[in-house]
Amino acid sequence: MKTIVISLGGSILIPSLERNRIKEYVPVLGEIASLHRLFIVVGGGGEARRYIAVARTLGIDEGTSDEIGILITRLNANILIAALGERAYPKVAESHAEAKKFAESGKIVVMGGITPGQTTDAVAAVLSERVGASVFINVTSVDGIYSADPKKNEKAERYETLTPSHLLRIVGGTALTAGSNTVLDIVAARVVERSHIPLVVLDGNNPDNLYRAIRTGEFIGTVVSVGRKKILPL
Repeated sequence: MKTIVISLGGSILIPSLERNRIKEYVPVLGEIASLHRLFIVVGGGGEARRYIAVARTLGIDEGTSDEIGILITRLNANILIAALGERAYPKVAESHAEAKKFAESGKIVVMGGITPGQTTDAVAAVLSERVGASVFINVTSVDGIYSADPKKNEKAERYETLTPSHLLRIVGGTALTAGSNTVLDIVAARVVERSHIPLVVLDGNNPDNLYRAIRTGEFIGTVVSVGRKKILPL
């Protein structure tokens, strides 16, 4: 049994309350948890960005806006826990230490954000270190890591594999404003570099892409690792 940390982007799980994919993800996550020790960090998605946008119109500072966003990530985490039922630990972990403690139950551990100025990707990257994960999977709305923003540059190249140092060069200009929505932030990238824990960035629009990645090693995305060791399947 391996340990897997999944950063499940809010733009994938709950782009909006009306267009959520919770029902589609629950059986996939349950199946993965039957085979491996599973931690999930849930992002804020469109709902968090809506709240943060309102906060800014009220002149609320970025730190407080971040705290509002964290509350939404934890609300999203609560919804996922409830949907997972008995398969998940019944409380949202509010620190890495709590996540480790909750994992002693043998159940899926779910958490959201922790600290203002830090994305849920960074939370998941540090959690991967703390629990000795075999792999850190970032489930996002794009099909991997590109040399530039593919929505703005049609010549952007998608990478099948990257080294952590190359990843850092790509994301070096990432903004850390409240509610920022990028494929990976620089804090997470630095943690990946220091930990040497393999990172997989994959397209989560279809939950089966996540399941295939873990079970068969066939998926659409990018692997970030040191060396040429095969990361997936587990």
